[in-house]
Amino acid sequence: MKAMKEETTEIKQIKDDKDLICSLCKRCDNIPEKYGEKITLQQHNLTVHYFCLLMSSGICQRGEEDEDVHGFLVDDIKKEIRRSSRLRCMHCKKVGASVGCSIKSCRQMIHMPCGVEQEFIFQFTGLFPSFCKKHAPSQSCVSSPSLPLSCSVCLEPIESVLSYNVLKCPACHGSWFHRDCVQHYAHSAAMFFFKCTLCNNKDQFQQEMLRMGIYIPERDASWELEENAFGELLQVYQHCDAVKCLSHKGRKHSSQSGLFEIVRCKLCGSRGTHRKCSNLRLYDTDWVCADCKAAVEENKSVQLPNHVESPLAIRQERKRLFKNISDFHSSLITKRQRVPATSPEVLMDLACQISLQQSTEVLVGDDDDGVMEAALQVLRQSDFNPCCTLSVKFSKDKLNNNIRNQRRFLKRLVSKLQMSEIFEGPDGVKNLALNSKALRDDLYFEVGCLLALSLIHGGPPLGFFSPALYHSLFKYPTNYRPTLQDLGDTAFAHKIRQIAEANSKKELRHAMQSASQYLEAAGCWRKISKLSEKDMLVEDVLNFYLIIRLQLPLQRFREGLRTLGLFEQVQMCAESFYSVFCGPVERLTAESVMELFTARFSEEKERQAKENTTMNYWKQFLHECDEGRCAASLEDILTFATAADLVPSIGFKPTPSISFFSSPDPSCAFPQSHCDANHLILPILPSYELFKKHLDYTVCQFSVMQDI
Repeated sequence: MKAMKEETTEIKQIKDDKDLICSLCKRCDNIPEKYGEKITLQQHNLTVHYFCLLMSSGICQRGEEDEDVHGFLVDDIKKEIRRSSRLRCMHCKKVGASVGCSIKSCRQMIHMPCGVEQEFIFQFTGLFPSFCKKHAPSQSCVSSPSLPLSCSVCLEPIESVLSYNVLKCPACHGSWFHRDCVQHYAHSAAMFFFKCTLCNNKDQFQQEMLRMGIYIPERDASWELEENAFGELLQVYQHCDAVKCLSHKGRKHSSQSGLFEIVRCKLCGSRGTHRKCSNLRLYDTDWVCADCKAAVEENKSVQLPNHVESPLAIRQERKRLFKNISDFHSSLITKRQRVPATSPEVLMDLACQISLQQSTEVLVGDDDDGVMEAALQVLRQSDFNPCCTLSVKFSKDKLNNNIRNQRRFLKRLVSKLQMSEIFEGPDGVKNLALNSKALRDDLYFEVGCLLALSLIHGGPPLGFFSPALYHSLFKYPTNYRPTLQDLGDTAFAHKIRQIAEANSKKELRHAMQSASQYLEAAGCWRKISKLSEKDMLVEDVLNFYLIIRLQLPLQRFREGLRTLGLFEQVQMCAESFYSVFCGPVERLTAESVMELFTARFSEEKERQAKENTTMNYWKQFLHECDEGRCAASLEDILTFATAADLVPSIGFKPTPSISFFSSPDPSCAFPQSHCDANHLILPILPSYELFKKHLDYTVCQFSVMQDI
C-alpha cells in the first residue's frame, strides 16, 4: 500500500529545485499543499511531485519508507514514466497522463495537476483512488442547516451551495469552507490539530475531508515545528506601566520584594507596576490595570460619548458596549477553563457582571404596553449599560419594592416579547417572523438583547421558542429537521400540508398548483415525476421558509442574545438550556415547592416540636393547593414568598427559607414574607384549620393587591 507521509528528514541524494520539471506531469510548480513535495534525485536525473507518484495508476510502493522516494523505487518510477508516455491527458491533450479514474468503466486519463483543474477528487487514504468529475463523491445536507454567510477559515463570502469548491463539516453542518482554504488549513494544522473550526469535531471531520480529497499530512502542526516558536511564553512581563515611575533604576527594574517589586495585573498579566508607583502596600498582590478595570467597572473604555449626533451613532456605540463586555467575559471564561454544567450555574456566572452599586431606572406606565415601551426606552438610551441593576418603578405602586417590581417587570416583559411582531406561530412554539419594519428598526436585535437581560437579571424561563428556532440559533438538537408543526396554523401551512398529504400524483399536482405562488417565491417550483418526490419538496420548502429567508433576522437576533455573553454560553451548553428556551415550562407541584424552601428550626426542643407540627401543616396545605382544594394556588404562594410565580431560570438567590413565630393571640397571627430575602415566616397555630384559614386569606389578599 502506498505510504502517505511527509517527513522533514533529509533523504539521501534528494533535493528540491523549483526550476526542475516533474517527470510525470511535466510541470515545474512547487506548491506542497497542492501537488505535494517536489523531490529531485540528482544521481538518476529524476524529479517528481510526491502526489503525482501517489495518484499514478501503474505504480506501487515496494521499498522501505527511507528508500529512494518515500519507498517508491527508482526503477518503478521510470517504468511508470514510460507507461504514461503513451497515454494522452483528456484536459491538456499532452502525453504523460499517469492518473486514471478508479471506476473501471471510465477511461478518463489525466495529469495529476490537470485533475485538480478538472475537479478530480484524489483520496489520500486506503488505495489512494482518483475519481473524475462525473464519478466523484459529493456531500449532501442530511439535516436542515442554517446556510452560511462566510467561509469558516477565511471568513470571506461563500456560495451556499455544496460543490467541488464548497465543503461542509459532517458533524455540525454549520461550518462551511472553500476547498482551497480547508486544504491550506489541513496542510498547516496536520493530522494532530486538523478539526472543525466550529464544533471541534476531529475524527468524523477528518474522515469526511479525506473522502472529499483533502490531503492531511501525518506530522505535527507547522507552528509546532518552528524552532523556539513559543519562546515568548517563557518570559514574564517585567515593566512598570504607571504614569509616573518612581524607580531610579528604570521601569524594567524589579526587586525580589519590597516597594520596587513589579506586580502584574491579576486579570490580563500583560501590565505591571512597582508597588510604590501605584501606592500598593507591601503585602498587596491583587492589582488590576486601568484597561481591565475599565472593562469590568465600565469607567473608561466602555463609556459612551457625551454627545452623539445621530440615532445610528447611538446604536453603534451601544453595540460596541455590549460587544466589549461580552468579549471580556468570554476571555475570563476561557482563562478559567470552566464551563458550568447546568443553566442556573451558567446564568449565575454571567450575573457576576451585574454591578450592585450602579442602577438603571425603569419607569413603567399604566397601560398594557407600558412594560414593552419602558424596556425599549431604556435600551435605546445612549448611556445604557447592561451591567447595571434594574431599578423598576410602576406608576401605580407606592411601595416601590425593587426585587418585587423587578421580577414582576421581567415576567410581564417576557410575556409581551413573545407576542411581539418578530415572532409568529402558536403559543409555546414560536418562530421568527419576517417583518421589514422590524428589520428597519432593528427590533430583532433589541428583542434578543431584552431576552438576554431578562434571563441574566433573574427573569422567568422563556419557554416559547420552537425546536426549529432553537436549532437555527444553537444547532441543537443536532439532527433536528423542521416539520409541518413548526409552521403553525397559517394559510401557507395549510397548502404545504395538502402537498404532504397527497396520495396520488393527481392530488399532488393539484396541491402544487394551489401553492404555486409560494413554491415559486421559495425557488421550489419543479416538475414532479414520482409521488415519493413530495417529501423532498416539502423539506426544501420548510428549509426555505424557516431558515433561508430568515438569515438576516436570525443574524440580528443572535447579536442581541450576545448581550453579557449569553449566546456563547448557551451555545456551549445547548442541551442544558433547551428547557429554558423551549417549553413547556415545568408546572409547580407540592413536592417541588417543598424542595425549594429550607426550614430554620429553633434550638429549643419544646419550640422545635411546635415548629415541626407547623411544617406538617405547611406540607398538607401545599398538597391541598395542588389538588385545588384551597383558594390560593401554588403560584400565589410562591409569589407571596419570593415575588415570582415560577422558579427563575437563574434560580433563587438566596435560597428560599421558612422561619416561625408565635403570637399571644392566634386569631391575629398571619404569615409574613420578605421577598428581598426569599423568606417566608409562618405562624405557630394550635390547629391545621386555623393555619389553612390564615395562610389562604393572606396569600389571596396579597394576590388581589398585586392585580390592582
